[in-house]
Amino acid sequence: MNFLAHFHQAWPEQGLLVGALEGDYYKGVIGTELPHDIATGVRLHRAIDAYTDSHPELAELRARFPAGLRRYAGILLDLSFDHYLSKHWQHFSDDSLNEFNHQVLHVLEAHREHLGPNTRIMLERMQEYDILNRYHDWGMVIGAAERIGNRFSRHNPFLNLSEELEPMRALMEECFFSFYPQLQQFSQDWRQA
Repeated sequence: MNFLAHFHQAWPEQGLLVGALEGDYYKGVIGTELPHDIATGVRLHRAIDAYTDSHPELAELRARFPAGLRRYAGILLDLSFDHYLSKHWQHFSDDSLNEFNHQVLHVLEAHREHLGPNTRIMLERMQEYDILNRYHDWGMVIGAAERIGNRFSRHNPFLNLSEELEPMRALMEECFFSFYPQLQQFSQDWRQA
């Protein structure tokens, strides 16, 4: 899952929201340097990632990706599922997506002092480029993947992504609708444990 889904699973608890973003950048054992609620948010982020990575439906879907993209399918699914969540937001929330995103950014900004340096940079990018409100555009998925691919040391496997991923779109959307309610239940159960 990418940013939007992580925020959705953490909502409405502020510490969990902050941890949902920090979870992408905080490495290693979680110590006492983070406030307890943010540390819990990082743990939830990691639990969601582990659940997603090990889910049989997603393993089956990753295996159906074109051979040249298969090893990167997890990245592409994370981005694509945020697109489908954005596109079908009304099925999963009573709040408007725009209002939800505004509230998330407000919470993150209010807790800026607890964010690590790389997390702060990402928050600034989210604000500057309105990333959360742009996931409904499939071009955002392609562009984000290409930017991620530019960081790879050998080559960028996402340069012709739009053409290669097009045949997978309907299948990914179908899988999203099957998987996402299961993820919601997993997150709810994790939070209540």
